[in-house]
Amino acid sequence: MMNLGPLIISFFRNYLANQKGYSPNTIASYSDCIRLLLNYACECIGVSFDKLDVERIGEQLILEFLDHLEQDRGNAPKTRNQRLGTIKTFFRFLALQEPMLTAVCERVCAISAKKTEHKVIATLDNDEVKEILGMVNPETLQGARDQTLFMMLYNTGARVQELIGLDVSNLRMETPMQVLLTGKGRKQRIVPLYEETIVAIQHYLKLREQAKIEQDALFLNSRGKRITRFGIDYIVSKYAKLAAKKCPSLVDKDVTPHTYRHTTALHMIQSGIDIFVIKEWLGHADIKTTSLYIDIDIEMKRKALEACPSPTVPRTGVPENLHWHDPSVLNFLKGLSRQAALC
Repeated sequence: MMNLGPLIISFFRNYLANQKGYSPNTIASYSDCIRLLLNYACECIGVSFDKLDVERIGEQLILEFLDHLEQDRGNAPKTRNQRLGTIKTFFRFLALQEPMLTAVCERVCAISAKKTEHKVIATLDNDEVKEILGMVNPETLQGARDQTLFMMLYNTGARVQELIGLDVSNLRMETPMQVLLTGKGRKQRIVPLYEETIVAIQHYLKLREQAKIEQDALFLNSRGKRITRFGIDYIVSKYAKLAAKKCPSLVDKDVTPHTYRHTTALHMIQSGIDIFVIKEWLGHADIKTTSLYIDIDIEMKRKALEACPSPTVPRTGVPENLHWHDPSVLNFLKGLSRQAALC
C-alpha cells in the first residue's frame, strides 16, 4: 500500500507553492478540496487515513464524491467542476511521482466536467456607476475610503483579492500615475490611474493622516486593520442598494465587486481599446477570457437592434418584396462549388 502522506505534502509544498507559485488563497482552495475528498474516501471505504490506499480512490468513488458535493453540500455545478479540476491536477501530479499509478490517474483525468448554464455576465452602465458613487459621502474617513474603493474598482478592474493586498507603497501618485497590482499566481502588473482616482486617494490618505492612522495597507476596516473580502462585498452591496432607490435599473441587479471588473472590461471594449491591452489591464492569462466581453458587447448591440427595427420593416415581419437577392453573390458561391469539384 502506498503512503499518501508524503505525496500530499510534496504536492502542496513543492508543486503548488514552489513550482507553480500559486497564492495562499489558491492553495487553501486546493487544500479544502483534497481534504474533503480524503475524508469522503475514508468514510466510504471504512478505513482511517493512514490505511487509505490511493488505488482505491478511482473514478467511480470520485464521481460519487462530486455528486455528494452537489446533493449533500449544496455546491453549484460550477463549483463541482472547479473541485474536479483540482482533483485532476492532484492525480496528474501523482502519476508523475508514482508511474505505477498512471492507469488509475488516466481514468480519473478522463472524467468529464458537468455542463453548466451559460449566464450573461452582469455589468453596469455609466449612469449606474455614477449613481452608486454618488451615494458616498467623501467628507468622512470611511466615506473617503469607500469613494477611493469604487474609483479603484472601476479604474483598474482589479480583483477583490488584489485590492485587499494593495499597499500605499504600491501607488505612484505623480506622473505617470499608476498602481502595481499582484494578481493570481503572484503575477504583478502595472495599471494606469485616472487623475480623479489619484485625487480621491490623496483625500483619503489626508483624512487618515489627520486621524493619526499609520498603516501601509490602502484599504482599512473600521478597526484600522486591512479590509477583508467580506468587508468589500458589504460596502459594494450597501451602496448599490441605496442607489437602487433612485436608479430603478439597479433594483434587480446583484452588484458585487466583480461586477465592476466586468464593467471595466466591457466599457473598454465599447471605447475601442485593443483587446490585448485590455487583457494586460485585467491580468487575464488567456485572451479567450478577454474575448468574452466582445461577445457581450455584440449581444447587447443585437438586442438594441431588435428593439429598434428598421423603419422600412413593420414589426409583424419582413414583407416579401424586401427579401434580398444578389445574383453576383450566388454566382460567386456556385463558382466556389465548381472549383471544389475540379480539385
